[in-house]
Amino acid sequence: MLTLTPGEATLAQLETLWREGTPARLAETTGPAIAASAARIAAAAQGDQAVYGVNTGFGKLASVRIPPEDTATLQRNLILSHCCGVGAPLDIATARLVMALKLLSVGRGASGVRPEIVALIEAMLAAGVTPAIPEQGSVGASGDLAPLAHMAAVMIGAGEAIYQGETLPGAEALARAGLSPVTLGAKEGLALINGTQVSTALALTGWFRAMACLRAAIVTGAMSTDAIMGSTAPTRAEIHTLRGHRGQIDVAAAMRGLLKGSEIRESHREDDARVQDPYCIRCQPQVTGAALDLLRFAGQTLETEANAVTDNPLVLSDGSIVSGGNFHAEPVAFAADQIALAVAEIGAIAQRRVALMVDPALSFGLPPFLTPEPGLNSGLMIAEVTTAALMSENKHLAAPCSVDSTPTSANQEDHVSMAAHAARRLGGMTRNLAVILGVEALCAGQGIEFRAPLTTSEPLKRALAAIRAEVATMGADRYLAPDLARAQALIETGSLVAAAGLEMPE
Repeated sequence: MLTLTPGEATLAQLETLWREGTPARLAETTGPAIAASAARIAAAAQGDQAVYGVNTGFGKLASVRIPPEDTATLQRNLILSHCCGVGAPLDIATARLVMALKLLSVGRGASGVRPEIVALIEAMLAAGVTPAIPEQGSVGASGDLAPLAHMAAVMIGAGEAIYQGETLPGAEALARAGLSPVTLGAKEGLALINGTQVSTALALTGWFRAMACLRAAIVTGAMSTDAIMGSTAPTRAEIHTLRGHRGQIDVAAAMRGLLKGSEIRESHREDDARVQDPYCIRCQPQVTGAALDLLRFAGQTLETEANAVTDNPLVLSDGSIVSGGNFHAEPVAFAADQIALAVAEIGAIAQRRVALMVDPALSFGLPPFLTPEPGLNSGLMIAEVTTAALMSENKHLAAPCSVDSTPTSANQEDHVSMAAHAARRLGGMTRNLAVILGVEALCAGQGIEFRAPLTTSEPLKRALAAIRAEVATMGADRYLAPDLARAQALIETGSLVAAAGLEMPE
């Protein structure tokens, strides 16, 4: 069980929750603030003053007053009417992350939900009742209304949920897990659907995958450098401290450590003064390092957002209930766009390393397409073409989403962030990148083996052993698709990085 403290949850905690399916609950210290804000909302619902979403309609209907006896109906109607999501459901791990982020948001004690709402979300996480949340339908302002409504629908006994591998009506899923639906009180439906939790969860999962790929790219890039007998002089520390970018400095240091002790490297050290390798080898610290800086910044933004209160209106510390705009997901949209740029560029330079290794005119003595019998065999020729296709696809997908907007809700919501699909595209982009890096690992491993009897460094020997445990050396042509899938898994699971012993500062 993972205990989350609102305002203090870390990226590492959220990644553990996502990767391992760990149940989550709020720290007990959150109880008094949650109860106090709920009491304030309950009082406002009985009062004469109009309070948006408490005793009024929503959006363009905010001028319509709702009598106290219709409070529960208002909130239920809100959830049901907003269940307009379409597309495939989010995967279970991401949907559970959405629920945990909602806990963090309402746990700050500014949303006005009762402790019963928190308890039900915690119980659903513990029991494995996961709402079926469609991935499309949010424009990332006024919150992720449609997808979050599907989460809330299960809590009131409607909608659909996945339980023990079955997709069931929400009420049945709760009943099978021994749980009961809630009747929503004042503002509780609004608090559940008004927020950035779906966009943020999708961006976080994209960030987790992107960081795993970046670490793997440092390993595959070092292997490629040895495979083509590239120079390590461009990784010297002073070059990078003279420029000063932290990511560049860190990547260069990591590459020096990975390549230290390579016999392949030592065999041609005297050529450093005359050899200038292509940019895809020489400029790895500058490109991958810049991507690392971008990802670090995006990670900070997403950590802040994960701990944020993003519904509306909010119960402030002086007891006032004030409408604002924290539901606008512009920070998440920007972060998602930054992640997309980094992913595209990591893949772009990695693909050029793959192209370098299979080209006999550029690969410094390696056979064409890394096959021992070129002509009879095509080797890794089309694997390289696949990386080119995926690189190009990622370039198209990297176009910014945050600069787009369209008015919605009768022009009441006249500027939106498009954060949800900015973040959703990261799943496909990071899968593409993992394939590119997996192919690079296969090519580089093949290239290093062609340098025998010279051997690579100890860290890269371990990386090569991890590759060979999954994919045999390429001799005669064979059915390659399973090999590419296994190489992709080495990247996505972090197995290649772990084998090399790479450790990167956060």
